Amino acid sequence: MANQKSIEPANDAFDDDGHQKRTGTLWTCIAHVITAVIGSGVLSLAWSTAQLGWIAAPICMLGFAIVTYVSASLLADCYRSPHPVTGTRNYTYMDAVRVNLGAKRTWVCGFLQYLSMFGTGVAYVITTSTCLSAIERSNCFHKEGHEAPCAYGHNFYMLLFGAVQIFLSQIPNLHDMEWLSIVAAIMSFSYSSIGFALGLAKVIGNGWIKGSLGGVLTATRAQKVWIVSQALGDIAFAYPYSLILIEIQVYSQPVFAFLEGWLAKKYPNNFFINKSYSIPIPVLRAFRVNLLSLCLRTAYVVSTTGIAMLFPYFNQVLGVLGALNFWPLAIYFPVEMYFVQGKVGAWTRKWIILRTFSIVCLMVSLLALIGSIQGLITAKLS
Repeated sequence: MANQKSIEPANDAFDDDGHQKRTGTLWTCIAHVITAVIGSGVLSLAWSTAQLGWIAAPICMLGFAIVTYVSASLLADCYRSPHPVTGTRNYTYMDAVRVNLGAKRTWVCGFLQYLSMFGTGVAYVITTSTCLSAIERSNCFHKEGHEAPCAYGHNFYMLLFGAVQIFLSQIPNLHDMEWLSIVAAIMSFSYSSIGFALGLAKVIGNGWIKGSLGGVLTATRAQKVWIVSQALGDIAFAYPYSLILIEIQVYSQPVFAFLEGWLAKKYPNNFFINKSYSIPIPVLRAFRVNLLSLCLRTAYVVSTTGIAMLFPYFNQVLGVLGALNFWPLAIYFPVEMYFVQGKVGAWTRKWIILRTFSIVCLMVSLLALIGSIQGLITAKLS
């Protein structure tokens, strides 16, 4: 019977006490952060700017940046407990919540974290298919002219991406491939730079900056409210830095590690869960396969791909994810942990400021969530 460590692909990153080993370098950390911050939400910012206009959009993005900075500062003080400098390290976000806020809120935090990772997996399926369809449409315009009906669906590309991910998800210790982080960071910088350059070239070609101060016009004021709230959700999705401050997560591997590790501990003698097989591969080293990993990871990829095919609406999905997770993970838990860590008394000046800060962010998140859900439902029904 294989031991537990041999059957958990991500468990090589844990020490004997169950804590994550810090095996990365400064450069891999920077690469992870760049990829997560630039790569996750920048594609929706242009649409959000168009909806909000040239006054509200920059103000909103600056506001979210300030909120993220405050949140990151609060979380930084919670990296060690009970003292922010000399205390014991909290290796994960959930560790910090557990130490400061107790077991019940740790479960809530964990649920939201893993839900966010799963949702991000869905979003990346949609993003990939959208980008591939755009490339094919661009090629069609170049060949047939801009008047040609170059319209392509997304389902084929989603299925293709899902098939590739089924294979990639079985690679053990994918998180240890440093070159992958560097490549991802380069790609994030590249497509962001390409988008900026194309936009700048368009402005130069037109001779002026298009758009308006009030954003895209809608038929009714109600529609404008929904669109604005959805744009806020998209912007919230683009500012996830505080969520990866304590632990670098890039998104699916932590879910695999959690589920497989939990099942292995709960059923230590189960043959299906604990038995691993080695498949010899010419030239390369033997590939280790575990039936649990094979089935669970395949089901995970199938589910993210299936949901993406049901709701292939890029901006709406990002808005829901951003609004759903922004307040609890980026605001509520950091503020509450800081209260405990800093022994901040109720109704003190600092307590009132931070509590007001949290409530205002909650209101913005609820507005964005309602608008994004409405946009998702409307897009599905139409």
